[in-house]
Amino acid sequence: MRSQVQTGLRGEHAAEQGLLLVADDNEMNRDLLARRLSRRGFTVVTAADGQEALDRIAEQPFDLILLDIMMPRVDGMEVLSRVREKIAASDLPIIMATAKSETQDIVRALEMGANDYVTKPLDFQVVLARVETQLSLKRAREELKSAHARMKADLEAAARVQQALLPVDLPSIPGASCAWRYRACDELAGDALNIFQVDDRHLCIYILDVSGHGVPASLLSVSVTRSLTLHADRSSLVRVPRDDGAGFRVAGAAEVASRLNVIYPMAGGSAGLYFTLCYGILDLATNRFTFVCAGHPGPVLLRSDGAAKSITNPAMPIGMFADAKYEETAVDLLPGDRLYLYSDGLTEETSPSGEEFGVTRLQAAIVQRQRLSLDENLDTLISDLTAWHGNDSFSDDITIAALEIHNH
Repeated sequence: MRSQVQTGLRGEHAAEQGLLLVADDNEMNRDLLARRLSRRGFTVVTAADGQEALDRIAEQPFDLILLDIMMPRVDGMEVLSRVREKIAASDLPIIMATAKSETQDIVRALEMGANDYVTKPLDFQVVLARVETQLSLKRAREELKSAHARMKADLEAAARVQQALLPVDLPSIPGASCAWRYRACDELAGDALNIFQVDDRHLCIYILDVSGHGVPASLLSVSVTRSLTLHADRSSLVRVPRDDGAGFRVAGAAEVASRLNVIYPMAGGSAGLYFTLCYGILDLATNRFTFVCAGHPGPVLLRSDGAAKSITNPAMPIGMFADAKYEETAVDLLPGDRLYLYSDGLTEETSPSGEEFGVTRLQAAIVQRQRLSLDENLDTLISDLTAWHGNDSFSDDITIAALEIHNH
């Protein structure tokens, strides 16, 4: 006897209950089970043997299969095997029907990918409970999969926003050059950087590092980056109106840090997060670099003669304490000098044995490659770190920004 389609509740409700395939060579069992399931609102298709079941499965997608083991032509085990070659148990639940005495068949079927089993003679209430359980699990997995897909799409969109805020066209400055490298450890990063001219005389360069990872850190990173962006009306935290109202002036590094500390308190709108910041202004007329390090590693200064040192003047991270004070440090750069700002993900990355890369090793790598161009130098730093760690799946965001002074 060929398969039949039986429906209980018509229209949307029946579709919501699920489309079932009942495969059994016993006509009475097959039709009785199909009728009782259809009365419960399921749409039911029947098959009289294994080959017919495979044909029905090829014709349309089912929500669940009730599959007898003992059938002519192709038995239930073969049907199960062929289905599982193409469709996972999470996508198409299969409940096997077998005699109570066939324990080995039950074990084998479960090992081959069956989701559950019922024993003959069938108790309809047990069958119905197991069908509803498997369909509920399937729908829950589908909802989770859909939510995961939406979240992945949202994360990718957020990551594109972050990427869009990275410097694209570096300023062309007579007497100086800049470079940067940025490696996020996850889809969303807590690090951010920028290099841009504030006006004809001043170059701004900074790196910030938000505590934690994921969406909250990314949102704060983007928000702070926007606060440090020059706006169309020429105002921002970086460039503020002059007291006399005659245009704008470049805000000092300590002034910027203090204002950020007010805007982003850890206990307020920043969701309990804080961030570290190395923020500096290069005076292009004098080559004096004035900066502040708020909980952030101090920059590495490489002199033209090969001497390298870290310049530190530590202060509290931004947002941690409302009354935090920030002081500026100034360094006069000479032709051939280089300055490297970096996030602590670089120096705290570990080798397979757990040893950190460290500041000393960073300085040595910078000195060793000082004859390379600034871009090549940063590439080799990333390569050195990858070799040290063993792969490029870093445990934290890696950010480096560097500038070099040339002869005018």
